[in-house]
Amino acid sequence: MAEPPPRLIALDGLRGLAVMGILLMNITAFALPEAAYLNPRAYGGAGPADITAWALCFLFVDGKMRALFSLLFGASMLLVIERAEQAGEDGATVHLRRMATLLAIGLAHAYLLWSGDILMLYALTGTLALAFVDRGVRWLVGLGLVLILGQFLLDAVLIHDLAALRDAAVGPAAPPHAIDAWRAIADRVGIPSDAALDQALDLYRGGYSGILHERLTSGRSGPLLQLIGAGPETLGLMLLGMAGYRSSFLTGGWSRRAYARVAILAYAVGLPALALIEIGCIRSGFDEMGTIAASQLASLPFRPIVMAGHVAIALLWLGRHRDSGSTARIAAVGRAAFSNYIGTSLVMTTLFYGYGFGLFGQIGRAELYLIVPLAWAAMLAWSKPWLDRYRYGPLEWLWRSLARGALQPMRRDKAIAS
Repeated sequence: MAEPPPRLIALDGLRGLAVMGILLMNITAFALPEAAYLNPRAYGGAGPADITAWALCFLFVDGKMRALFSLLFGASMLLVIERAEQAGEDGATVHLRRMATLLAIGLAHAYLLWSGDILMLYALTGTLALAFVDRGVRWLVGLGLVLILGQFLLDAVLIHDLAALRDAAVGPAAPPHAIDAWRAIADRVGIPSDAALDQALDLYRGGYSGILHERLTSGRSGPLLQLIGAGPETLGLMLLGMAGYRSSFLTGGWSRRAYARVAILAYAVGLPALALIEIGCIRSGFDEMGTIAASQLASLPFRPIVMAGHVAIALLWLGRHRDSGSTARIAAVGRAAFSNYIGTSLVMTTLFYGYGFGLFGQIGRAELYLIVPLAWAAMLAWSKPWLDRYRYGPLEWLWRSLARGALQPMRRDKAIAS
């Protein structure tokens, strides 16, 4: 059988860095109560080391790795469609079957393994993105930026409503329904009550059945809720990813000088702005409403800017070290990104939840980051040897087989064209 088309080392390398980097944010979601993801005062320690860990992630990681995933999803979507059409298939049909399968896998991941799943959102948004695959670079960039602006305006309305609810709940003669509504929101994204913390600790230190019941009944993992809450930004970033692919920005086709200019400009604009936002959070003592607004709204315009700087720096490094062993291993992590993403969920939930080692809520924020390099080492260790022998990662093979309705050849010498 014919060998598959050659891989794009730049896309694979970026995807590998993204799936490794996103664990820097997700580690707190695996290990600590929900509210601690946004606010270090919520749980996990607020000492100097913990605040430093939060500040570094807010500056360099928070929202940037997810944005990079979205960007790469858009680029990969075009690549898959192009290769399907080159093979004589209908690109739109191939893509839609992939999205339907991804949605099913995402639902299983979200409800059976970890509620922080992003695959459902990508499946729905990726389906919408199909309408724009024939657009040119300028059109894609323009609409992508408009959608991100739309997300900002939508979030501004939501933050305004949250602030009004908070004011109503803490004011004199506050009505009970306002107090209860604000308390429910604060327990998730603000400073939780002791009762809410105890409930979360008991739940995630308990057995699998209790955690499964909570996922099935809370409704917080639903795909439509994700689409409403983050759909415009995600779709906008996917369109920017399509533009990045078509303009060769994401495939390493620009000059080193051009990438250096992008990095300098992106960091010069984005990092000082984010630093000012996080300084405001620290000086306020991580005021609930202020920290929510900083994480969800004020930082939103600057996250993709800093992400662009990360991409430029990464492509400079990948271009210079294209033939190195380290690049090959990072690219292999990217080629098996699906397996590494869900594999990380399996390992981390086993480590922290009660049906595994039960460490939920027992490790401080700063100490959690000692676990991340171990996970990275595992990804780097298994991905390349596996892909030296097999054409796909285990879950990449499952996704492809389900989407095509037939088991795909797995060994490299039996692989068929993409």
